[in-house]
Amino acid sequence: MAEIKNYAHVEGHPDLVRDMYSGAIINRNRSAYDRAKKRAVEAQISRDKIRDTTRDINILKSEMHEIKSLLKQLVSNQ
Repeated sequence: MAEIKNYAHVEGHPDLVRDMYSGAIINRNRSAYDRAKKRAVEAQISRDKIRDTTRDINILKSEMHEIKSLLKQLVSNQ
């Protein structure tokens, strides 16, 4: 049996309705939803880039430490 949805408009907010069954507030503005989804994807991409860059920096720091240790060892052997 199909469920019939009853919605009530939210006063002062033309894009919002309240689902009378669950009490949830729903934004019926599809373009706002699409923009929010796009922002979420872009934010995730940005976080991924920052994480990858941080990982690369940490690898470089580790390699520089290793090079420094090897140089110290080379100098002390002469």
